Amino acid sequence: MSRKLIIEGNAVYEVDEECMLRRRLDDEKDKRDKYAGDRKDNKNENRNR
Repeated sequence: MSRKLIIEGNAVYEVDEECMLRRRLDDEKDKRDKYAGDRKDNKNENRNR
């Protein structure tokens, strides 16, 4: 596991880098899926005209 400690003044944060990467990749996938869905909806609307 890859972890990083960040010290800011009196505060200490522990960051799980693998978890952050998975979360970022999931968010990017969700955005791609939403964009693809929006494009598909627009194509269907244009066909109905």
